[in-house]
Amino acid sequence: MTRLVLAALIVVGLVGCGAGGEPSSGGEVGAVTVFAAASLTESFTRIGRDFEAANPGAKVTFNFAGSSALATQINQGAPADVFASAAPANMKTVTDAGGADGTPTTFVRNQLVIAVPKGNPKGVTGLADLAKPGVKVALCAEQVPCGAAAKKAGVTVPPVTLEQDVRAALSKVKLGEVDAALVYRTDVRAASSDVDGVEFPESAKAVNDYPLVVLKGAPNKGGARAFVQYVLSDRGRSVLTQAGFQAP
Repeated sequence: MTRLVLAALIVVGLVGCGAGGEPSSGGEVGAVTVFAAASLTESFTRIGRDFEAANPGAKVTFNFAGSSALATQINQGAPADVFASAAPANMKTVTDAGGADGTPTTFVRNQLVIAVPKGNPKGVTGLADLAKPGVKVALCAEQVPCGAAAKKAGVTVPPVTLEQDVRAALSKVKLGEVDAALVYRTDVRAASSDVDGVEFPESAKAVNDYPLVVLKGAPNKGGARAFVQYVLSDRGRSVLTQAGFQAP
């Protein structure tokens, strides 16, 4: 093999990997709009920055909210390229309406914990403690994945507030408005300077699968596929694992 041919092959290999060995699309990606569950905020923001670095010219815009609200927006025609849901049920709302381009891929799993203020002043050690007099609890609304998961886990305590996404429930704890909230393990890790997490065995009955899909109406399908590929790559999965998500 001549030196010229060898050099050409090296250049091709570098282009295919992108900066720093990260996966790249191999072409111009452009603007990508991602609708993602609120519990993915920190992880996807980091993945978005890494994706842009690996694909010069790419620009990722996120819409983070409760999965049920995002599914409704997509079905009503909101322009989006990718949907990442915190539960299969909300993804099914989109696929049943014909909004998915292909079959969704489960890319991570997540599990509920009880979030309490730093130091756990009410001494919460499990679900039974949430029903004690004077303990104020925040839950997600039942149509939201964290609310549906709480129901599956057998949580029956009357909440003082029902929130439309998991981050809103967590904020009630951080602000001192409630004594506990049912949120995801990853949310507690992201807010570890403000809250503590209490594991409870019943949560094993309600581990949530997170599906990801390119949308049929995506304005930028090429960019959408490149972003999904990046999330599923070793670099993307590493970010998610570090945040506390479980492998599917």
